[in-house]
Amino acid sequence: MSLFIRTALAAAFTLLAVNTTSAQTPTPPALPDPAATSVDAMGWMKGFPPPPDKLITFDNPAGGVFPRTRWSFSHVRETVPTANVWRGPGAASPLPSAPAPFDIEAVKFKPLGSEQTLNFAQMISGTYTDGILVMHRGKVVYEKYFGALTPERPHIAMSVTKSFVGTLAAILADEGKLDPAAPVTKYIPELKDTAYGDATVRQVMDMTVGVHYSENYADPKAEIWDYARAGGMLTQGANYTGPKSFYEFLVTLKKEGEHGEGFAYKTVNAEVLAWIVRRASNQSLADLLSEKIWRRIGAEQDAYFMVDRIGTESGGGGLNTVLRDLARFGETMRNGGRASNGQQAIPKAVVEDIQRGGDPAKFVKAGYPLLKGWSYRDMWWVSHNPHGAYMARGIHGQSIYVDPKAEMVIVRYAAHPVAANGANDPLTLPAFQAMAEALMRP
Repeated sequence: MSLFIRTALAAAFTLLAVNTTSAQTPTPPALPDPAATSVDAMGWMKGFPPPPDKLITFDNPAGGVFPRTRWSFSHVRETVPTANVWRGPGAASPLPSAPAPFDIEAVKFKPLGSEQTLNFAQMISGTYTDGILVMHRGKVVYEKYFGALTPERPHIAMSVTKSFVGTLAAILADEGKLDPAAPVTKYIPELKDTAYGDATVRQVMDMTVGVHYSENYADPKAEIWDYARAGGMLTQGANYTGPKSFYEFLVTLKKEGEHGEGFAYKTVNAEVLAWIVRRASNQSLADLLSEKIWRRIGAEQDAYFMVDRIGTESGGGGLNTVLRDLARFGETMRNGGRASNGQQAIPKAVVEDIQRGGDPAKFVKAGYPLLKGWSYRDMWWVSHNPHGAYMARGIHGQSIYVDPKAEMVIVRYAAHPVAANGANDPLTLPAFQAMAEALMRP
């Protein structure tokens, strides 16, 4: 990474009272050089077989640590059990391309907290991008892949998964199969003695549940790691005696604070919502996503979920898709739920509800200084900026960015060495906004 980008990022970090994935402040790290840590430069999994020091396996915890993640994020299926999301029998929906109206990579912006000027290409490198695609008015104007990612290879979406689960819940509500005002226990009586015993489905959908659970990735004792071990995302170890599935973990969660008072981003809410939509639909999450979204948008590749030891999909962060299908989903959202194949894939009312967003007054209580004025609705992040932009966001830089006014969608997969989005938002957010403004010019 150039000194130019390092300096800009360092300035941006001074804005952080909390990071944008948890309510804790990480010490700004010395970020490694993206080029020097690429898959090709490091030689991960090269050879038949690869040398022992270049192997990445699930039983070696180092496989989930940067820079090995630059390979493993694009090869999840080779290391853990998964459940397939069928694309359906039909042809893929159109994803036409058009010549870029200008040099996309030359678009300039100022990182948050900095007076220096960077360009879009520097944002791409500085956020350790694995793949990025820009759509304008329904056509692809920019698409590039780096490292281990290729157009046909799925990449882990991390918490972008949550926005799919929230959309599925909103679809079921629109169909009358799920009541957001109902208590969680209507669908999951097993949670009656947990934090969710007196919560509503809507509070789960908008993450305003008071539950004792830390999402601080910088704290090795945070509950996020207990959740990951229970779900099989981390090795449990020979002497492990804790929960061995998502369901077993969720019934251990205790209440902390009151429901409905403020937004608190916690992955367990997405897992509870995934459990709710399974019960409401009587379908697995993989089958439901296939039926309600993946087949309807005309995906070109199957997607898949990471699953725990009993085959339960991770609704909090386990979805893997190719970048082009992520773009199809984002473009469907931009068009009010209508896919490029002409099908009304997602009810228009669902998309409009997401675009309206949640209550910014509740969101501000979570303390996200880089997301001032934002809100959270149906597990989407809503900016309330003049363009009405909204996002699906995942750790390490996964993004769907929908800008209705600019008629633009940007999707990105990445392997940033820092989990929390506070590490890449200072580059990402102004770069995306600058691209939108550039595309709107005559």
